[in-house]
Amino acid sequence: MTAPGVGAPPLRYGMVGGGPDAFIGAVHRAAARLDGLWTLAAGAFSSNPDRARAHGVAMGLPSDRAYGSWRDMLDGEAALDPSERIQAVVVVTPNHLHFEPARAALRAGFHVVCDKPFTTRLDHAEELCRVAAANDRLVCITHNYSGYPMVKEARERIARGDLGTVRKVVVEYSQGWLRTLLEAEGQKQASWRGDPAQAGPSSALGDIGSHAHHLAGYITGQHPTSLLADLVTHVEGRAMEDDGTVLLRYDSGARGLLTASQIATGERNHLRLRVYGSEGALDWLQERPDRLRLVAPSGTETIVYDGVDGLSDRARAHLRLPGGHPEGFIEAFANLYRNVARTLQARASERAVGPFDDDFPTALDGARGVHFIETAVHSHRSGAWVDAVYAAP
Repeated sequence: MTAPGVGAPPLRYGMVGGGPDAFIGAVHRAAARLDGLWTLAAGAFSSNPDRARAHGVAMGLPSDRAYGSWRDMLDGEAALDPSERIQAVVVVTPNHLHFEPARAALRAGFHVVCDKPFTTRLDHAEELCRVAAANDRLVCITHNYSGYPMVKEARERIARGDLGTVRKVVVEYSQGWLRTLLEAEGQKQASWRGDPAQAGPSSALGDIGSHAHHLAGYITGQHPTSLLADLVTHVEGRAMEDDGTVLLRYDSGARGLLTASQIATGERNHLRLRVYGSEGALDWLQERPDRLRLVAPSGTETIVYDGVDGLSDRARAHLRLPGGHPEGFIEAFANLYRNVARTLQARASERAVGPFDDDFPTALDGARGVHFIETAVHSHRSGAWVDAVYAAP
C-alpha cells in the first residue's frame, strides 16, 4: 500500500526569519526536509535586507527567490504562476514579529507554520484564527514535543482510562542557560527573549512555559479553569521574569503544577510531565523521550519503550525506526511537518485525511497558549487566583 504523500510533488514553502545566527530556523528546515514532503523555495531570512538575500543565496536559493523582506517575498511569490509559487509560509522570527507576516500570508492565500508562542497578544492570535478560517488556510504551531511517539502513547493511555480518574498533573520545564545576565553580553537569543518589546508580556513562561502548558493539555485532554501564578526575576538587571510557578485547577477536579525556569543551574532541556490518576501514573522525560514510565498503585514500575509490541496506533504512526534506534528532537519536529503536508495533500486531492495526519497543533492551540500566558501574568500582578477558561473566537 502506498504511503500518504508518496508520488505527490513536495510542498513549496518560504521562510521568514531563521537567518545565520538563529537556532530554530535550521531545525525547521531540517525537519521539513526529512520526509521529502517539503522543499524550501523562497525566504526572507533577516530583518537586514542584504543579510536576508545573502543567506538565501548561500542556502542555494536562486537570487530572485532570496528576498530582502517578508513583504517582498509575499509580493514576489504572489506574482508567480501557481505551479511555481510557495504554498506555505514558515514564520520563525522573534515573538513580536509573528503576527504581521502570518496575517499577510494567510490573506494572500498561503498556509502558515509558526513557531510558538503564536503571538504576543491574545487579540492578535484570535485575529489570525479568524483570518485563517475566512481564507480556508491551515495553521500549525510548532509545539514539537507533541510529535514524540511516546507522548502520543501517553495521550492514548489516559484517553482510554488506563490511569483512572486524573487527579494531579505536574509539568516542569527547566533550563539553566540564563543563570547569568547573558543578554548584557550581546548573546542574540538571550537579548530578544529578555526584551519585553520583542518577547511579549512574559519571558520564561512565554518561551518554555508555553511548551509545558501545551504538552499538559495535549496529553491529558484537559485545560485549566483557574490558575494562580508566581513569576520572579532572579538575575539582577534582567527586565523580565526568568522563573515561574503556576498552580492549576481543572473542571474535572484535578489539580496541576506547572514550573518554567531558565535559571535552574545545570539543567539543559529538562521537560518532564507526570500524571497521577486513581488507578496509576505515568511519567515522560524529554531528555529520554523513547520511554514512558508507568506506575501501578502498588508502586510497581513498568518502562514502556518506543517500538515495542502493544503500542497504540497513534504512537506507532509516528515512529520512524525500529525499537532501540534513538529518535529525538528533529524527528518529533518532522512528525508535525509530515502531518501538515499529508493533510494539505489530502485536501488538494479531495480525499479524506489519513489516520492521525491531522494530529498537529493548530491556530486554536496557539491562541489557547497566548491566553494562558496573559492569564498567568494577570494572576501574578493581581496576586490572586483568576479565571483561566478559554472561549475560542
